Amino acid sequence: MDAHGAELVDVVESICGLPVQNPQEEVFSSADLRWTCYGTTEHHDMVVLIPFERVDGFIIGECANVEAPTRFHIEKGKKRSPGSLKDYKEDEYLEQKLYWCSFGPEDYGEDGGVLPSRKYRLNTRNRAARPQSMRGCTCRFEVIRLYARPVVALIKYIERRHVNRAGFICHGPLDKDAIGPGAKKTPYLSSNIKQQTMSMIYLGIPEENVLEKHIEGIQRYCGLDEKVMVLASQDVHKLGMIIKRSTHELALDDQASIRMWVEGHKKSIFFYQDSSETDAFILGIQTEWQLQQMIRFGHQSLIAADSTFGIKRLKYPLCTLLVFDSRQHALPVAWVITRSFSKSDVTKWMKALVDRARSIEPGWKASAFMIDDAAADVDPIRDVFACPVMFSLWRIRRTWLRNVIKKCHNSEVRREIFKRLGQLVYSIFNGVNYSVAMEELLEDFVDQTTFLEYFKAHWVPKIDMWLSAMKSLPLASQEASGAIETYHLKLKTALFDDSHLGALRRVDWLVHRLTTEVYSSYWLARYADGSDSFQNVKEEYIASTSWHRALQIPDSSIEFDEKAHLFAKVYSPKDANKIYLVWNPGSEFAFCECAWSLQGNLCKHVIKVNMMCQSSGGYHPSMSLQSLQERLLDLWRRPMDDSISLDLAVAWSYQMLDQIQKYVELNGSKDISSIVNNFPVQWASKGVRTSLGVPSSRISSGKCTNDAVERRNKKRKRLSQLR
Repeated sequence: MDAHGAELVDVVESICGLPVQNPQEEVFSSADLRWTCYGTTEHHDMVVLIPFERVDGFIIGECANVEAPTRFHIEKGKKRSPGSLKDYKEDEYLEQKLYWCSFGPEDYGEDGGVLPSRKYRLNTRNRAARPQSMRGCTCRFEVIRLYARPVVALIKYIERRHVNRAGFICHGPLDKDAIGPGAKKTPYLSSNIKQQTMSMIYLGIPEENVLEKHIEGIQRYCGLDEKVMVLASQDVHKLGMIIKRSTHELALDDQASIRMWVEGHKKSIFFYQDSSETDAFILGIQTEWQLQQMIRFGHQSLIAADSTFGIKRLKYPLCTLLVFDSRQHALPVAWVITRSFSKSDVTKWMKALVDRARSIEPGWKASAFMIDDAAADVDPIRDVFACPVMFSLWRIRRTWLRNVIKKCHNSEVRREIFKRLGQLVYSIFNGVNYSVAMEELLEDFVDQTTFLEYFKAHWVPKIDMWLSAMKSLPLASQEASGAIETYHLKLKTALFDDSHLGALRRVDWLVHRLTTEVYSSYWLARYADGSDSFQNVKEEYIASTSWHRALQIPDSSIEFDEKAHLFAKVYSPKDANKIYLVWNPGSEFAFCECAWSLQGNLCKHVIKVNMMCQSSGGYHPSMSLQSLQERLLDLWRRPMDDSISLDLAVAWSYQMLDQIQKYVELNGSKDISSIVNNFPVQWASKGVRTSLGVPSSRISSGKCTNDAVERRNKKRKRLSQLR
């Protein structure tokens, strides 16, 4: 069955063997017929044979399409007299007419935007039931009365869907952008209301709850009456139909489908490069809302990358650029779909992204860019973003932990191997040769053959590259790593659902999921956090990171092994009888036995214990802090002559230290007034003090008034002298 309900068969090159179908119903449509692919494998059409006298019944049935009610008009036609041909083909015409949907073909909507309705009637043939709404529909078919069999008609569908050239539904109940003469009488739907409603539908919220919130949004712009309530209900139902029946397949061929999507969503694309013999496929997606969030939270702040999502399961890997919002949650602000990681290709899309942000905010600049892959080329980042590059440990920690749990079945062996892997990473700071630590690991756990085979095959050849990246780049904090991991898990849940496994190799499916469900979930979460409209969504969003969940655990629930520092006990605040053991406390490679950690995730118990270790002392500092100390010590060890350059370096250092101290004080304070009261009083000159707090417009107008009075006085003085 195809998307329209008609059965398909293999491609045939002759219509001689096709049956003449004659449905019993007086009025019938394409869904009642069995269609055949006629032509060649490369180029074929959907055809069917019916009695010529039944053509009117077919056209009436097509006009009564529930999803796209319309009329079909004859766009062009031709005919020839019987007996005029001596030699003819089996599909030669006696009469041929092209029927076109009357909602086209004037405006094709090539930019995918809203197509405005006409407010006047054209002096043309009967175009449609609503002649003022010609919206570029490309649905059309040919009716060919066969020369060889005049009683038989060959119907050839050129485009069966009621879509514009961009591939989007352009009229009917499923058209989300349809407007017409009655638009002035309908309640105003802002983009926020529309996006809010669609996001709730995507998240599976019941329709009655969606309608309730939808009506609350409309109330801000107009009063409520019976008609508005009915229209609001229709809006919600219509958006639900659009979402339910929308499809990612705009064409059978994935590449053609992506081209159509790109043509219709130019505002949501910051870079596109189609695949060819010389160029790799690159698609950069960023909606206008994501651009706003990038400018707001990325300026003078951090940008992070979840760089190689789905590298084994998707047709093209997905790279996500993230910013950290006001709650320090990772927020996706751009998606890049490509298999190419070459310097030239990465530079292209990074430059396009930064240029787009600076076209709105010319001074936009990131403070640092976090990577999670040691193989990533940092030169394009430094060239385009012009900021320091940091390294996040979340990917290597998660990968190692998952494989230790999967391939080792003894709990003691698991935590010991994970601890030794951590020591392997810590060797870059304590001066130990990592090769010695790795040899000891391989010798001590020689009986763990499954894990060692995996480690030797996947990590031994490239461990030097990863450790070199960790040593040469500043390391990100555990809070940042946990936020990135939370986004990664949410994306994995949304994309790798069992019901969609068959579509993973299609790029159009990936784009559809990202721009609908994933995008809507983050939009609604941020909207709920800022407006307090959806308390349950807001609470779920706030508690989505392990770092925030760790903050809810009281310090009194933590008990340390004071003698050997081997483990820490975390008592559940809800159930005192439930205890979680965290082994190797104070390390990024601490091991917890809770269910969340056994799935390979960074859990709240590990984070809370590490917080306590850093504040109590007696434990090694975090790797991010050790990384910072290494760089400061390295700078201090460098010799410098006793010159002005030294004075300038000292001045900059103290300025930076002062800013850091103020930021720490602000971040740790619960009462902003206590900080404001400590600010030094800034005195102004006498002339300036008189105008403090006065709007500049009033100052300037007052100045003009005084000048005018002075000129009038001078004029009076001159006149008095003349008298």
